[in-house]
Amino acid sequence: MVSRRPMAFALTGIAAATLLASCGDSAGDEAVETAEVEEAGEPDAIAQRQELLEGMGDAFTVIREQLEGDGDIEAITAAANTINANAALFIDHFPEGTSMSSGADTEALDTIWEDPEGFAAAHQRLLDESAKMVEAVGTGDLEVIGAQVMPLGMSCGNCHDTFRYDDEA
Repeated sequence: MVSRRPMAFALTGIAAATLLASCGDSAGDEAVETAEVEEAGEPDAIAQRQELLEGMGDAFTVIREQLEGDGDIEAITAAANTINANAALFIDHFPEGTSMSSGADTEALDTIWEDPEGFAAAHQRLLDESAKMVEAVGTGDLEVIGAQVMPLGMSCGNCHDTFRYDDEA
């Protein structure tokens, strides 16, 4: 009997790579640290949220590279934890008046403040899916991890499609 497990894993990996390719820049195989957010003084909300979101994108890249390559569980674990931690933090860095239309160097659309319930719901989906990714990573099973990539990537894409300017459209 021929096992279909390698084929299923390969297809999952291809789907994961496709989704994750748009989520960040290449970060190599190095561990991704959670962005440190300045607590004192007058923080620059835009810079802080961008740092947190870029950290998430870099972490997606690590997961993608590991699922396509060595499957280093420690690197995937660090990346999943970064996504989960940063997802919990970035929501606090969207004060009103920090959208593209304010002239700020950001891709945040006014829709964030025009539809706060929708933005909160999109954020909650990201929190839920990133928590599921941390759980999946806890299994140490690359197929389980690969299966969670698509729902997590879709939660990112949903928010990007609705609340972020797409300069490639």
